[in-house]
Amino acid sequence: MKFLLAALNTKYIHSNPGIYSLYSYSVKRQPALAEYIEIAEYTINNQKGEILADIYKRRPDAVGFSCYIWNIEMIREIIKELKKLLPDTDIWVGGPEVTYDADQLLAEMPELTGVMVGEGEATFYDVLRRYLDIGNFHNTGNTCDIENFRDTGNFRDIDGLVLREGEDIICTKPRGLTDLSELPFLYYDLGTFKNKIIYYESSRGCPFRCSYCLSSIDKRVRFRNLELVKKELQFFLDHQVKQVKFVDRTFNCSHEHAMEIWRYIKEHDNGITNFHFEIAADILNEEELELVNSLRPGAIQMEIGVQSTNLQTIEEINRVMDVDKLAKIVERIHQGHNVHVHLDLIAGLPYEDYESFAHSFNDVYAMKPEQLQLGFLKVLKGSKMHDNAERYGLQYTSCPPYEVLFTKWISYDEILRLKQIEEMVEIYYNSCQFENTLPFLVEEFDSPFDFYASLASYYDKKGYFIQTPARSYRYHVLLHFAEEHFPKKTELIRQMLVFDLYLRENMKTRPDFAPEQEGVRDLFRDFYIREANDHRYLREEDYHGCDWKSMSRMTHIEKIYYNRETGNRLSEVRYILFDYKRRDPLTGDARYMIVTPVASM
Repeated sequence: MKFLLAALNTKYIHSNPGIYSLYSYSVKRQPALAEYIEIAEYTINNQKGEILADIYKRRPDAVGFSCYIWNIEMIREIIKELKKLLPDTDIWVGGPEVTYDADQLLAEMPELTGVMVGEGEATFYDVLRRYLDIGNFHNTGNTCDIENFRDTGNFRDIDGLVLREGEDIICTKPRGLTDLSELPFLYYDLGTFKNKIIYYESSRGCPFRCSYCLSSIDKRVRFRNLELVKKELQFFLDHQVKQVKFVDRTFNCSHEHAMEIWRYIKEHDNGITNFHFEIAADILNEEELELVNSLRPGAIQMEIGVQSTNLQTIEEINRVMDVDKLAKIVERIHQGHNVHVHLDLIAGLPYEDYESFAHSFNDVYAMKPEQLQLGFLKVLKGSKMHDNAERYGLQYTSCPPYEVLFTKWISYDEILRLKQIEEMVEIYYNSCQFENTLPFLVEEFDSPFDFYASLASYYDKKGYFIQTPARSYRYHVLLHFAEEHFPKKTELIRQMLVFDLYLRENMKTRPDFAPEQEGVRDLFRDFYIREANDHRYLREEDYHGCDWKSMSRMTHIEKIYYNRETGNRLSEVRYILFDYKRRDPLTGDARYMIVTPVASM
């Protein structure tokens, strides 16, 4: 008997903790089950034929697919073909994308044996044991009678299933919620997750009732035992895992739980590992803020779902959020300059028209997040948003990811414009490559939203949405955009772009849009000769043993003609030294300083 647990992830760096949890739970309960379970992870970028071939070669007696909005269409296609290749293989599905319409899915797909509904650990364990009982595998090793093996009547007393029996579709008794402390740790073999994101779960459920989110359906928040959590966090710290991403829907919904974990991270920080949390910022209290601000820069990052600042929208989607308080708390987090803050917006929510969304965008932009995620409403099965779609005039794509097309308040044309603006935010703001140029350009417009809308129109006019400029050419595009809008400020913006470029990386070839640095060769040579001896600006421990030529290659000096703060031309030229050995732990920017090279030193 072989039961194959299969996952289709969006990217190679992602993993599917769901299938590993099913495996680990069963093996913890009964170690001998390990020999009957296999795991296979693919991505949606794999060719369908490649996945089919791999599963076929494994010859499983049963296969289970983990289903989400991003992979369900491909999984449906694979299942149809897989049944032709392996007609005697049972095919199960589970996951959020099949939990809320399992009976309909079975009616549409005769290839399916059944659906594991809701939390799957205990359900999968019971199903696997039943297979072994049917075939008597664990006692005799004999091959079972295939008709008995495939008789779904054998599973009808197992909770948490939807099955087909002849022409009928039956739902077994709902499965009770899982005690999180009973779930085993997934990551003792870190080799399996090399170069992949590590996902970690310390709670399930959410106390909030946001109408677009499936987590609101789970009414009871459950927490993993804190002593277990600390032990498992220490494992990550000991192994210097680069990042651990908590998947808890609202990590700080329990003050005590959040404080214990943040304290532990502070007290046991290894200087390397970063922990990512999704939080509700407006419920952070003073004690929590003080602790967060005391953490090592880069030790944690926070993702905060703002979604909208329209009060009518917030009320309609059942969110509990004080927007003014949220803004003050985000500002307070920024004061520590130690936490990467990621703020989310959702376009297409009820009562949010184009103008209202622009207002929400400007409100969130003013909070100065390191990342601003402009997303679009997904109408998930089982959510209240799905139930109220007709009332909202909400039309969305029939196929996953069920993304909004238009509503009573916002048209499809406006959604398309917002998608272009989203791309501009992603390319220019979220890339963190233009941290000095963007604030200056934004100030030239009535609002941040107007700037990104104007930049999007420029991209559209130039055809860049069809043929996206390479990363290095995006500096040129922004310069050309500035030339068209502010011809008198072109040289200042050119200098800002050069500054931003060298702030991020030590370019081996000077960009062709950069102004010439004439008459500086001897000046810079003399500066580095002196610096190699007295280390006035560059720390000796960083450049110990380096001669002046090496130091000049490892750093960069830029001749500056304009004051970046005022935009005015300087009365006297300045020189900026970029030190790439010392970077901001939060932004990754090089340390820079004004220096005074003197000829013939």
